[in-house]
Amino acid sequence: MPKLVVMVLTLVLLAGARVALAQTDWSIEKQFHIGGEGRWDYLTLDPQTSRLYVPRTTHTMVIDAASGKTIADIPGQKNAHGVAIVPEVGRGFISDGGNGSIVVFDLKTNATLGTIVAQPDADGIIFDHASGRVLVVSGDNGVLMSLKPDIDPKSGTIDASPIELGGAPEFLASDEAGKVYINLMDKNEVAVVDLAAKKVIARWPVAPGGAPVGMSIDTEKHRLFIGCRKPQKLIVMSTDDGKVLASLPIGDTVDATKIDSGLVFASCRDGSLAVARETSPGKFEIIQTVKTGPGAATMELDSKTHTIYLPTAEFEQPKPGTTGRAAMKPGTFTVLVVSRHSAQ
Repeated sequence: MPKLVVMVLTLVLLAGARVALAQTDWSIEKQFHIGGEGRWDYLTLDPQTSRLYVPRTTHTMVIDAASGKTIADIPGQKNAHGVAIVPEVGRGFISDGGNGSIVVFDLKTNATLGTIVAQPDADGIIFDHASGRVLVVSGDNGVLMSLKPDIDPKSGTIDASPIELGGAPEFLASDEAGKVYINLMDKNEVAVVDLAAKKVIARWPVAPGGAPVGMSIDTEKHRLFIGCRKPQKLIVMSTDDGKVLASLPIGDTVDATKIDSGLVFASCRDGSLAVARETSPGKFEIIQTVKTGPGAATMELDSKTHTIYLPTAEFEQPKPGTTGRAAMKPGTFTVLVVSRHSAQ
């Protein structure tokens, strides 16, 4: 086939792909009206069981991601932040910032197995397959803690010598090759931790963003996607050298970022979900802003079904002269289900 014909066909196919992508929109497909008491924080999905774990301050709800039905409710927390699941040992781990602890529970029965003492303000939590450790940060003490997932839930302790981070951590992501990247909100930077060396080996500024909160990672393309609040930006950063590849405007008070099939998402408390994509090597743009609902700042994404779950609720009107978050109306907690569809 002549080279010119091949080039023309290639351009046609690329143009068609861009048109198809442009015609793919994300929108709210349905809403799960769940109710119950408490605020919420980081959601976690178990893709094997389609169970959605939702921390609700003093308890953690287990919800069927397909139907929205509440499967179980795990009690006994003071200020639950996040959940890490380790199917290999059949356990889940809840970070409880109020008690400075990690609650261990059974993934099949959802029964609490025990509580591990941790440092104050235990917050962001993940499971790192490379090290075989559950990793959790302490916001107040500025350290990264770790523990074995097969720990004795009654008498076990976290690993000795937590790693000093030199700032107030929020969330973290692993490259599954020995390094962990941690947002430091008060320093406006990402701390790069070498788990084997047990120390911070680099500090990368997130400027022109600030107060980094949400974080996700593309391990294949070596990129971090960081949601910043002051100013409000979605930062794309190289995990090779910390270079900021892109800075995109997003809504107010971002909490989470996720990636799916070449798209990047940033969920914000103002009720907006930014959708971005790479338009050319190293160049990104916002292609859609989905209207979700006030308070829908955190999210979870199912990459198998290309579905996003965002928790929110109805809120009371703030009284004149008051500051802070508006009170949630009792019984209005809802999970919004956002999915994509192609325009006809």
